[in-house]
Amino acid sequence: MEYVLIITIAIVIFSLIFDFINGFHDTANAIATAVSTRALTPRTAIFLAAIMNFVGALTFTGVAGTITKDIVDPFKLQNGLVVVLAAILAAIIWNLLTWYYGIPSSSSHALIGSIAGAAIAAQGFGVLHYQGFTKIIIVLIISPIIAFCVGFIMYTIVKIVFKNANLTRANRNFRFFQVFTAALQSFSHGTNDAQKSMGIITLALIVANIQDPSNVEPALWVKVACATAMGLGTAIGGWKIIKTVGGNIMKIRPANGAAADLSSALTIFVASSLHFPLSTTHVVSSSILGVGASNRAKGVKWNTAQRMIITWVITLPISAILAALIFLVMNIFL
Repeated sequence: MEYVLIITIAIVIFSLIFDFINGFHDTANAIATAVSTRALTPRTAIFLAAIMNFVGALTFTGVAGTITKDIVDPFKLQNGLVVVLAAILAAIIWNLLTWYYGIPSSSSHALIGSIAGAAIAAQGFGVLHYQGFTKIIIVLIISPIIAFCVGFIMYTIVKIVFKNANLTRANRNFRFFQVFTAALQSFSHGTNDAQKSMGIITLALIVANIQDPSNVEPALWVKVACATAMGLGTAIGGWKIIKTVGGNIMKIRPANGAAADLSSALTIFVASSLHFPLSTTHVVSSSILGVGASNRAKGVKWNTAQRMIITWVITLPISAILAALIFLVMNIFL
């Protein structure tokens, strides 16, 4: 029993560390456009994002339930605590590596791939909950495409509506509007990304027989702890990724920045309401690409986009392999 308790506590601690890292790793997604257009100062933007991430994390819990039960079946998971611990460690390592090199990779891909990889190393492919896992992968694949299309359409509408507007006045108004869209996007980020650590902790509590298996709703203390960790991480900021998202994809103006923010926030809200975990990184970057393509395709720095897409593709398999290796090593000692 003491062994189970120690590993469970370790999972809780590392899950909160993951949320903290997720906060500063993905902060750029919510505020990069607002900072790059000078709608908000960096300090104000981060403060706003921290608060809205915290509120969003407490508002939705459906995504947490999906992470708890739809990747692997908690009832069939053998040596489950070691599997979960290996998964969260692998996701943290990958997040730190991509943050260090300023690459806006997906925390969601890293976590989902890590859970699957560690579980497969423990019990083989049969342990995966294929119906739920397939649904998650499909959403991860199509959500950037949807975000790109929404961004393209959104900015096309903006161009038509404001075709004859005074440019200086329009930019001033859009900068003001970006305060709202940055807050909305930060809130939506909390509704989806913070739920993943809640799901991991809930999965560990069920495996450890601490929480009733019939209840996949995160406990109140889990919600508050994860929301706080993400809020604190957001307060640290992620300037390397802000530079990539906010300037290295395309030159962002207030109008297209607001359109990109609104497009990604709407996409994330729909996914959260349907309990689908998606990559906020993918969605935000794809929205910016869609807006850029609508504005002027030649103005998009497609080489940066290509580097990002490669990272998106390799994150899930690499994190799965990394988690599998960590599990095999840990299993020798634990």
